[in-house]
Amino acid sequence: MSPLFTPVQIGRYTLVNRMVMAPMTRSRADEAGVPSDLTVTYYAQRASAGLIISEGVFPTAMGKGYVNTPGIETEDQVTAWKQVTEAVHARGARIFMQLMHCGRISHPSMLPSGALPVAPSAIQPKGQVWTTTGQQDLGTPHELSLLEIAQVIEDYRLATRRALAAGFDGVELHAASGYLPEQFLSSGSNQRQDAYGGSVANRARFVLKVLSAMVAEAGGDRVGIKISPEMGFNDIIDANPEETYTYLVDQLPQFNLAYLHVALFGAKVDYHALLKPKFNSAYLLGGGLDQATAEAALAAGMADATVFGSAFLANPDLPERFHRGAALNTPDKATFYTPGEKGYTDYPTLSGSATA
Repeated sequence: MSPLFTPVQIGRYTLVNRMVMAPMTRSRADEAGVPSDLTVTYYAQRASAGLIISEGVFPTAMGKGYVNTPGIETEDQVTAWKQVTEAVHARGARIFMQLMHCGRISHPSMLPSGALPVAPSAIQPKGQVWTTTGQQDLGTPHELSLLEIAQVIEDYRLATRRALAAGFDGVELHAASGYLPEQFLSSGSNQRQDAYGGSVANRARFVLKVLSAMVAEAGGDRVGIKISPEMGFNDIIDANPEETYTYLVDQLPQFNLAYLHVALFGAKVDYHALLKPKFNSAYLLGGGLDQATAEAALAAGMADATVFGSAFLANPDLPERFHRGAALNTPDKATFYTPGEKGYTDYPTLSGSATA
């Protein structure tokens, strides 16, 4: 039997297979950050995954970075997510919510009262962000004070509480892709001179304090973290990423986390070989996998589970297709972030159906 189809322990849960659906922004929520009925269908269709990690969800309105992304701050948002988790659980899968605070990768038009985006340092990132009026240049963010940092950490704690209230089996801290946690980690975006900047220990402090707050709410066995060293997305630069991520992962065993999710895209260092031996729980490997490379990674002991992104997006029944050696649907990149069911819930299964 393929190792993809064997059970695996992730935190307190035994998953039926080692295929994890990656968190992927889909921009189908309404303007208030409330998921729609289509979102229920979308996740239910893909519940043959052993574990689903939701799209990035903003823990607080100040963490929103893209139009039509969902939140977990209001009662309406919690109620809508309950429908998603119930549908996924009815099909036998587990689902974690990814908490994604975009920090400086945002725009005042998306934030409460037109506020400036926040960051560890007031450094303008290169690039643009998509708003309701089209592409806008990223601006210079507001540098968080120590009191404001404490409030953001509390926001993550409360978001974890609400995610569990919405029926999620756990939560994942998004500490990759150039968003707020990675902005603190990276020397290029963090030039603070206090306890949250300077040394690698200080730059990692924010991530570790956020994890501590999340674990206090959920227990370590219901919390995961995602990192992607050297990805460079959203103008993130670190002078010594190997040192940074070695230090960070060395600190993680104290939390007894459910998993460490590492996605690599063009990194110069084999971070899987470097980091997996340092971690004491399940190791999730991702980044451009197909069936063959995933099976090879599992067989070699490089990972405990493997993470698939666009393959799951375009193939709701991806495990069945792998099991039968069937052809895969091709992802339609033009509809990754567009409204409605096209490119969202209309990809056909092997049975020819695109319904939940």
